[in-house]
Amino acid sequence: MPLEIRPIHLSAAKEYVRDYHRHNIPPVGGKFAISCYIDDKLCGVAICGRPTARAFDDGRTLEIYRNCTNGAPNACSKLYGACLRIAKDMGYLRVFTYTLESESGASLKASNFRCDGTAGGVAWTGERHRDYFISPREMKKRWSFYFSTEGRRQV
Repeated sequence: MPLEIRPIHLSAAKEYVRDYHRHNIPPVGGKFAISCYIDDKLCGVAICGRPTARAFDDGRTLEIYRNCTNGAPNACSKLYGACLRIAKDMGYLRVFTYTLESESGASLKASNFRCDGTAGGVAWTGERHRDYFISPREMKKRWSFYFSTEGRRQV
């Protein structure tokens, strides 16, 4: 059964995240979302947008906020690959995302992302404290993919 990437409205993608994500709620915003199907069954979504960290919001960097599947084999990797192709076509130079420290990042490795190391904290801090709980409370790993000006990955 081949996996097929299709467009999806942000609201429908957020609803899917609400229903299926293991440890996170839907993001507040987003620039675009894509979906993955097996035949006519929705098996995953990815939501992308401007970086939430102001230091990375340079106009040429895209963050993958959520990649959420129902466990269908290879769906995560398929979604990451599609996000990279879209980002390249839109002129982005860098794409990044986060995983929990306890997650292996196998789909990200398969999609040629590189781990930048530990990033962030275990909870929101500062004046705009968020009132939701992300379980488990642990550090994150940041994963990045870089495009050169010719569209090839920088090493």
